[in-house]
Amino acid sequence: MNQVKIFDTTLRDGEQSPGCSMNLREKIEIAKCLERMKVDIIEAGFAISSPGDFESVQSIAREIKGCTIASLARSTEGDIDAAWNAVKDAVDPRIHLFIATSPLHMEYKLKMKPEDVLETAGRMTAYAKKYCSNIEFSAEDATRSEPEFLAKVVEAAIKNGATTVNIPDTVGYTTPEEMRALIEYLIETAEGAKDVIFSVHCHNDLGMATSNSLAGVLGGARQIECTINGLGERAGNTALEEVVMAMRTRPDIFADITTGIDTTQIYRASRTTYNIIGQKAPLNKSIVGQNAFAHESGIHQHGVLANKKTYEILTPEAVGIHTQNIVLGKHSGKHAVESHLTEMGYNLTEEELLRCFEEFKILCDKKKNVSDEDLEAIVLHNTSASSDIENGYELDWFAVHTSNFTTATSTVCLRKGDEKFERVALGDGPIDASFKAIDEILNPPEHTFDVYSINSTSEGKDTLGDVSIKLSSGYKTYTGRGLSTDIIEASITAYIQASNKMLAAGGKL
Repeated sequence: MNQVKIFDTTLRDGEQSPGCSMNLREKIEIAKCLERMKVDIIEAGFAISSPGDFESVQSIAREIKGCTIASLARSTEGDIDAAWNAVKDAVDPRIHLFIATSPLHMEYKLKMKPEDVLETAGRMTAYAKKYCSNIEFSAEDATRSEPEFLAKVVEAAIKNGATTVNIPDTVGYTTPEEMRALIEYLIETAEGAKDVIFSVHCHNDLGMATSNSLAGVLGGARQIECTINGLGERAGNTALEEVVMAMRTRPDIFADITTGIDTTQIYRASRTTYNIIGQKAPLNKSIVGQNAFAHESGIHQHGVLANKKTYEILTPEAVGIHTQNIVLGKHSGKHAVESHLTEMGYNLTEEELLRCFEEFKILCDKKKNVSDEDLEAIVLHNTSASSDIENGYELDWFAVHTSNFTTATSTVCLRKGDEKFERVALGDGPIDASFKAIDEILNPPEHTFDVYSINSTSEGKDTLGDVSIKLSSGYKTYTGRGLSTDIIEASITAYIQASNKMLAAGGKL
């Protein structure tokens, strides 16, 4: 009972946050990162919510072999049926059902009396139990529920077969002291509580998700529900990397409590997730941000040079941040690149390695030395290239003419299978003209252009440009990424990728 299980809900709760939607291949890519990191449970989605979500949960259940796979379900037979049908092919399937227990939610959302909620919780847990032995029950908005009533609901769930009981802080309302006290109260009060695993699922509305989750562990919870980078609705969820590294860094507080997480995979999972949703980590993001291990103050620099522990309580290597700088260039072979990638924590398939090596050699012709940051960008871009739409459009070539006294002109040629499509357009600059030429070829649905950002992967004027684009259409967001030393090419590639996803979602590919 001293191991805390890590329940990752990036693919369910994380994806629900605005601008973080993913397609099936992107979800599988993140699920593989979670499997490499050795999370205990992956909540792969909410199967009943849409055919696409059902397919995602089912595909992940069939693909991932090293983790329990769960699907969320409301406390209704239809939801539970859908959840089971989606996860039943998993090595260890879990049904995760929930019902709200706070007075506010029962009256205004469920429109149910407390006694009806209590009866439904027990009956639906028993209904789920007929499918599988691994049942998780969640009392939604538990931290704003009456403790005595909450204990009765927990008892009913345990009595009817729940093996994990989750106590969510659904709106990020509670405090660490309250969360610890609530877990202790339920374990001591609810009949059968000592025979099940208690879990905490905290939101970050008041910035206390991590502290509340850790307080829950000190109160006796042995499962934390979290997401990579703290993604989630509103202000987000508990960040996986924060709770895991906090427990590892403070054994004096958490005694012999451990997790099974391979922490050296944290940085890769973080970067992959940000890459897929088209975002960049905030500079000061704990554990994985660019400045997490940077020191500018002279006093800090002096201390770190004398002894890193003066200002670093954990090492970059512990979370998979590679700090060696071996120079790679045009004369480096595939074996050298593969060996260096392995040292950086990337174990690629032969297909992924070949694809990355080809991009590496192309880049070597454009710049003298390839940095670790460049190489990592190539890997992240190419290993998530599986998120590109099959049979979609690809860039064949482009040509632009621009100056500060004429209107920019762009000619773009796209290919789709054996066909090629070429258009010319004018625009307010070469990128605007290129996007207009692409639109003339694709004729995409009406959409808004939400994000267009450019980041350099390393220092120097010959650095790779990493372009992120987000388009929205019909309440859905579509992301695209492009990587090139030519920022116009990177922009075109990113726009095509996002447009392909939008066309595929609308059945136009």
